[in-house]
Amino acid sequence: MKVLVTGGAGFIGSHIVKKLIELNHTVITLDDLSTGKKSFLSEVMNHPNHTFVNGSVLNRNLLESLIDQCELVFHLAAVLGVKNTVENPLKVIEGNIDGTRNVLELAYPKKIKVIFSSTSEVYGKNDQLPFSENSSRVLGPTTTHRWCYATAKALDEHLCFAYAQKGLPVTVVRYFNAYGPRATATQYGGVIPKFITSALKGEPLTVYGDGTQSRCFTYIDDMVTGTLSCIDNQVNNEVFNIGKDQVLSINELAGKIKILCNSPSPIIHIPYEIAYGNGYEDTQNRIPDLTKANKLLNFYPSIDIEVGLRKTIAWYKENLEKE
Repeated sequence: MKVLVTGGAGFIGSHIVKKLIELNHTVITLDDLSTGKKSFLSEVMNHPNHTFVNGSVLNRNLLESLIDQCELVFHLAAVLGVKNTVENPLKVIEGNIDGTRNVLELAYPKKIKVIFSSTSEVYGKNDQLPFSENSSRVLGPTTTHRWCYATAKALDEHLCFAYAQKGLPVTVVRYFNAYGPRATATQYGGVIPKFITSALKGEPLTVYGDGTQSRCFTYIDDMVTGTLSCIDNQVNNEVFNIGKDQVLSINELAGKIKILCNSPSPIIHIPYEIAYGNGYEDTQNRIPDLTKANKLLNFYPSIDIEVGLRKTIAWYKENLEKE
């Protein structure tokens, strides 16, 4: 197949592009390099089945010309990161909703399938665990910018299923805390990149809040496997949790990374309001129910957190100075 990957030079996108090339697909990567890097595509950049286009999903004319060449779209281009949600909510809202609307509108006339990458953030602060795909969404007030990303991605999903109702083949995947090589602290902003960077530099590992909040971290190879399994048209017009249900508190994560990096770094705690300002609210726990993905995608994530962390740390040791 000929496939378009938006945001394909980013952390998750670059791994998907590489795997698609390995599977003999022809791939067009579209990325404006606002967070992605060409170096993430170094293994496939000059492959005969790969074309890189420096551009944005907000450029409708460019996007239309690329979608018209393809049979499938992986839409990963997004504006994300806690810092953005707090400091630039308009960028988050418009960047996500406008980009997704463009992709869906332009794919619709030819009924080109879209696989849309959403997020576990859409569940908000629901405390009924684990989260199944039909769990209720519980969010804070609209006056708190922290919730704008979850809201924007949820509206993206609504757009996806509105177009699905009109006949566009769509599959939505909700990612749960991806990590691995290329998830950089400066671009991706996740807790694992931040902790690893600090540990390797001998700087304090900064935990926000009391550190008892838990997450289920998913190694990138498992994430890619789950995402690519959605190519099958048997799972059109469905939404899936893609993650691993191995639970780890942020305190436990910091301790593991400190040990695996053989780091002298202290672990310190600071209040959320110091990091993100007054009114910031974190979700205490985020655990996926994988029953649906197990059954319909045959998705069973296999990479243990310690194995994945060792691989990620090894990548950082080679690439930290380039950051």
